[in-house]
Amino acid sequence: MFGYDLKPMAGNRSIQFATPEKALLDLLYLYPFYDNEQELEELRLDEDFLHIDLNKDLLMDYCLKFQSKALDYQR
Repeated sequence: MFGYDLKPMAGNRSIQFATPEKALLDLLYLYPFYDNEQELEELRLDEDFLHIDLNKDLLMDYCLKFQSKALDYQR
């Protein structure tokens, strides 16, 4: 498993929390019908976050780890 940060919880426990890049790829992998610009726009993702804060290099690294045609960004 990859793409997670450990977040502290009560009782000296922690939880794995997906990074935004991993969460986005998980969504696109699990729902491959989001495969065109109109479908992606209907997700109503935060455009400011996508353009400013999303680590695109990390997103591409994670995409390669999936080895999935559903996430092939070179189509």
